[in-house]
Amino acid sequence: MSLSEAQKQYIRDVREELEQLIRDLCAIPAPSLHEEKRAAFCRDWFVRNGFENVTVDEACNVLAPVSVTEDNPLFVVMAHTDTVFPDMEKLPFSEDEKFMYSPGVTDDTANLAVLMICARYYLQNHPSRDHGVLFVANSSEEGLGNLKGCRCIMARYGHRVRQFLTADGLYPARMVTRAVGSHRYRIRVSTEGGHSFANFGNRNAIAVLASLTTLLYSMKVPQEGNSRTTYNVGTVSGGTSVNTIAQDAEMTFEYRSDSRNCLAKMKRFLENAVETFRASGAEISVELIGDRPCSGEVDPGAFDLLKNKVRSAIGDIVGEEAVEAASSTDCNIPLSLGIPAVCISCCRGSGAHTRSEKLEKASLAEGCSLLLDILFRD
Repeated sequence: MSLSEAQKQYIRDVREELEQLIRDLCAIPAPSLHEEKRAAFCRDWFVRNGFENVTVDEACNVLAPVSVTEDNPLFVVMAHTDTVFPDMEKLPFSEDEKFMYSPGVTDDTANLAVLMICARYYLQNHPSRDHGVLFVANSSEEGLGNLKGCRCIMARYGHRVRQFLTADGLYPARMVTRAVGSHRYRIRVSTEGGHSFANFGNRNAIAVLASLTTLLYSMKVPQEGNSRTTYNVGTVSGGTSVNTIAQDAEMTFEYRSDSRNCLAKMKRFLENAVETFRASGAEISVELIGDRPCSGEVDPGAFDLLKNKVRSAIGDIVGEEAVEAASSTDCNIPLSLGIPAVCISCCRGSGAHTRSEKLEKASLAEGCSLLLDILFRD
């Protein structure tokens, strides 16, 4: 399918509006689990632009339905409102002729803005179909947001969702079709501690935690076919002072895999490692703080319909052969439920998840073209 002249003209006409929308969104802090202000902005934007029955649900998702009835099949199209950065103050923003610079500008602000602009065109020009399209500016995709927004949407609508698409990332030739699952933990060690001189010989929580970390890093990751499995200690904290034997220390630890079996083996290794240290007398608590599922069993025929549609659109618009990939995205939830789901990118840039993130302005027209192509393609 090639875009119509009307669609091409629309994309040209909205260039400045789209860039301003990105500026406006970047000015609104939206760390995971604190997206209320950005959600309110998106809700008001959808209402001003002609959408009816726009709602914000209990997970802070903004829902903008088009031709959605009480029971018709649904195509869910989303982009997340949250950023990976914890800042509650306005993040720095600058731009020049070619780029916009701001933490979160590509992940996922530009993708969200493209979704909003394309959703308006679809509202005004959509063909008659037997399914509705539910556009969602969803919450809590990043980090310890734990896909809260998408979980809420799937809990409410999953039985009606026939296809699912999310816009995230900055590689338009890539289509994520496999879910990388993960388990994330806060592991805390407690010991008797004491004075570094008077109580020398007492167990040090930091030393115990370091030994546990060394054991975890000694593991050989499991393999199943072409699967990939990783692990990481992300943060470490603890202790009181240089002359105190630490009573408490904690770390955050995660492992990831695109294989359910490998994920289960990693869980057993962690459990066995912790029990080994508990048996030596250490007090260790393990709190699960994040759980993202791997892909489940998706009907191959139904999945191919969506993948072929996206693959063809990428070929026609981006001019490259689509590359299928595995990643951790909002697609994890529908894929785990057996719902065909693909993640695409509607912008280009660099530095995602860093404070030097930048967006290539010229890529926005390509992103709009790609999403419109998919929305209108049978």
